[in-house]
Amino acid sequence: MKMRIHTLAVVLLLLTGCGLAETGATAAAEAKAAAEQAKQGKELEEKVKRDVAAAQQAEAEALRKAEQEATQ
Repeated sequence: MKMRIHTLAVVLLLLTGCGLAETGATAAAEAKAAAEQAKQGKELEEKVKRDVAAAQQAEAEALRKAEQEATQ
């Protein structure tokens, strides 16, 4: 049993030395960056929806105004 623990410890040290530990940190950083990009994308999508709704409302108001002026 002690031999297995010792062997495992040696393997872990070797893997850490070859940069495997850095891979986990890099993956975590990339995941955080991807989450931030997703958040920004969602915010942009909401802004575009608001802008489209405002443009549609302005168009509808302009059309109503034009119709009122045409009937006067």
